[in-house]
Amino acid sequence: MSIIPTPIDSHPTHEYQGMGLRAGKPYPFGATIVPGGVNFSVFSYHATAVTLVLFQKGERAPWVEIPFLPEFRVGNVWAMIVFALDPEQVEYGFRVDGPYEPHRGHRFDPSTILLDPYARKISGRNVWGDTSHDDDPYPFRAQIPYDDYDWGDDRQLNTPLEDLVIYEMHVRGFTRHPSSRVKFPGTFAAIREKIPYLKALGVNCVELMPVFEFDEWEYDRYNPFSGERLSNYWGYSTLGFFAPKAGLAAMGRLGMQVDEFKTLVRDLHRSGIEVVLDVVFNHTAEGDHRGHTISFRGLDNKTYYMLTPDGRYYNFSGTGNTLNCNHPAVRAMVLDCLRYWVSEYHIDGFRFDLASILGRDANGTPLANPPLLEALAHDPILANTKLIAEAWDAGGMYQVGSFPAYGRWAEWNGKYRDTLRRFLKGDPEQAWEAAERIQGSPDMYSGRGTRASINFITCHDGFTLMDLYSYNRKHNAANGEENRDGTNTNYGWNCGVEGETSDPQVNALRRQMVKNAVALLFVSQGVPMIMMGDEVGHSKQGNNNTYCHDNALNWFDWSSVDKNSDLFRFFQQMIAFRKAHPILRRRNHFSHRDEVGSGYPDISWHTTQPWTTDWSAHNRTLALLLCGKHASRTGTSELQDDDYVYIAMNVHWEDHEFVLPTLPSQLAWHKFADTHAEPPYDCCAPGDEFLLDDQDSVKVAARSVVILVGKSTGRRAMRRR
Repeated sequence: MSIIPTPIDSHPTHEYQGMGLRAGKPYPFGATIVPGGVNFSVFSYHATAVTLVLFQKGERAPWVEIPFLPEFRVGNVWAMIVFALDPEQVEYGFRVDGPYEPHRGHRFDPSTILLDPYARKISGRNVWGDTSHDDDPYPFRAQIPYDDYDWGDDRQLNTPLEDLVIYEMHVRGFTRHPSSRVKFPGTFAAIREKIPYLKALGVNCVELMPVFEFDEWEYDRYNPFSGERLSNYWGYSTLGFFAPKAGLAAMGRLGMQVDEFKTLVRDLHRSGIEVVLDVVFNHTAEGDHRGHTISFRGLDNKTYYMLTPDGRYYNFSGTGNTLNCNHPAVRAMVLDCLRYWVSEYHIDGFRFDLASILGRDANGTPLANPPLLEALAHDPILANTKLIAEAWDAGGMYQVGSFPAYGRWAEWNGKYRDTLRRFLKGDPEQAWEAAERIQGSPDMYSGRGTRASINFITCHDGFTLMDLYSYNRKHNAANGEENRDGTNTNYGWNCGVEGETSDPQVNALRRQMVKNAVALLFVSQGVPMIMMGDEVGHSKQGNNNTYCHDNALNWFDWSSVDKNSDLFRFFQQMIAFRKAHPILRRRNHFSHRDEVGSGYPDISWHTTQPWTTDWSAHNRTLALLLCGKHASRTGTSELQDDDYVYIAMNVHWEDHEFVLPTLPSQLAWHKFADTHAEPPYDCCAPGDEFLLDDQDSVKVAARSVVILVGKSTGRRAMRRR
């Protein structure tokens, strides 16, 4: 009979106040459950001493404070195993000693208990808006979760990027409105109840605004009109990069936010919907020298932040500090974080807020070959993970079209947004650039393909789609900043009246303009993204920077699904149309040639006359023809022919007759969408298009878009009624 020996490292070698200890494993950082205890590991290059502070769960005062012995230090990492701990009943932090020399970048203060930057669960705001811990000397406490969730056979979906339809969503705002009628409004759990809605709309990817732990009461400002306290509602101010926000979980009060979020991801995956997280590695919640010391500043300020020679904070983020992301230790933390979310949460991709900061060195100088961006692109664990950059920052660096991509990165195409907005409202000198954006911005992404372009007309930051055509200027006074915040460059048009109106003609024109934008977005090459609520005409009353409002400005009003059912249906059918036509989802840019012998180039540009182009400043009519025989050049596994697709765009304030290109003899033109037509004739289900009586021309009303399909008349063709 053999006896299995007990591992040597399961026994303590030291004792402190009755606690068994031994030298720990320096990696992984953070708190890790090991046989018989918990391994604590923390990095600091400049610290002289570190103390582990342990609390019984929920207790205000520490239970015990254990200094890391000199023999527990490996390089610049303090690592220690503490035995006989119950991970579910303990909270922990660190005191870190070292020089306090702000002019040299050091801000050590051992009187402050610090949050572990690798904490995978954080208490303190377990219920959204709870202020019961505000006077606690250590209000945000690291906890130790079990990574034992049963995923079954779930994994990343790996949907081809060009096939995605992205839905940008705020977790709380999606279901917080009373009209949502969910069991736990404003939570991860509530989104699961609304998955059938997402499927009905047709989106197959949700991009969640920040879900890493943040403090919604970070600000101490009030709405000057209502007196309501303003919040850090959007969450672009991270406390802990490894922890899902407890206040966004129905079971956060019970410490179950980890499992609740994993269940949401699993259920979205089961419905064919990917999950992309909006991540903020450009700054932290600690702000500048006036902010609170929470974690990084007290652990190793000079390592984690970009500092001037005299110790002040560089502010390329516009929020007070900038993470020193290309320092090897900070770079490793970012990689560890993303690997963790992919491996433990099965996240499909990440959108990086102000990503240009990730390409700056410690002094803020742009790097030709940024180590972090290259490492993310080539990391083996992130190999199938989508990487999307917001390719600019608040320090003036704008890299749309030139972001260091390494063959992997896509970009929020801000030029697509601005150009389409200007084109649609009829600005001069926009036709040529609009054509570039609609065909996937080959002028910017010629070597990267169409998938480098994430196309959007609206996002969380700026006007909603309805507000884009209801307001000429921002109305942000309720933010308490005297209307100074938010961009002044909106390229919107109020259709003749500023704000809400009872004028039926103005309201009809606004809906038509919204449909114009949606139509062009979904026929553009690249990856379309829409903002939560746009599909039902949500308005923020002209506020283009609602980062601080936990109210109806940001909440999805579910009664609007019925009230604005025509808009919802138009979005729904445009998404379905895109999915039905692989010619709209190419990986490679068009060649403008006939490479398959169809007699037509893959794409051709027209005006009101076929086979003519007019790129002059005054031209406000544009049309394009896509030859479906070239759909086999998408680069995907779908190697079938497609229909011919013709899009006529009239952004002029007068009606125009468009003469149609002649189709091959066996095909005829059918109308799929006309944004000027009254519902339900503004669009139809793909495959149910109306056969045009006049095959030679089509009238396109002022400020409208018409989409035609060239196909055989034998395929479910319908006559106009």
